Amino acid sequence: MRRTDALSLRLPLVSRFDLSPTAVAAPPADVHPHAGSPLKRCGDLTGGLVLLVFFLLMLPVAAVLIRLDSPGTVIYRQTRVGLHGVPFTIYKFRTMCRDAEADGRARWAQEGDPRVTRCGRFLRATRLDEVPQAINVLRGEMSLVGPRPERPELTDVLVEQHANYLHRLTIKPGLTGLAQVKHRYTSSMEDWRRKLSYDLAYARWASHRLDLCILLRTIRVVLTMRGT
Repeated sequence: MRRTDALSLRLPLVSRFDLSPTAVAAPPADVHPHAGSPLKRCGDLTGGLVLLVFFLLMLPVAAVLIRLDSPGTVIYRQTRVGLHGVPFTIYKFRTMCRDAEADGRARWAQEGDPRVTRCGRFLRATRLDEVPQAINVLRGEMSLVGPRPERPELTDVLVEQHANYLHRLTIKPGLTGLAQVKHRYTSSMEDWRRKLSYDLAYARWASHRLDLCILLRTIRVVLTMRGT
């Protein structure tokens, strides 16, 4: 695959990568130096500050709508696995009912998930539920662009299923990523295998231009309410 194809995002990247289990489990390529560059961090700080201002402005309205829709906290905190496998606390606007995982089992959200509230469906469709993660970006726990962080419980399962998952942890997780603009719900191992291929593609071809393309695609997803 030529790098220009990956950067343009005009071609369906899923057709440009071998998504077979054998290919996904193959030894990974080296991470592109862009993934930890100072310029990328500068962009994260700038974008994080803009998102923080937006978060503070929308917080009062979001708080009222979320609490009117269902009882529970406004900001949802959850442990996720970050760079090099280090756990951190992620922040999101709550989009599910209070007892969404009353049985204690971690599971992926699915399309049409009955646990998602009415307000939560709007927040997820517009990706506005992720805005509080401006805090994580400013702390350096996340980047604007990168693979989405998974929960420790699911990470343990995914590492057993795919050896290449460890390569995914060499990149700082992001608010949005290639998998988020090229794929939708991750509700099964098959979906996750496809998502992993996109994350590995980003690890290989990461650049400022690719980040910009992903951010622009994310804006389109927000405006058309096609978020997960």
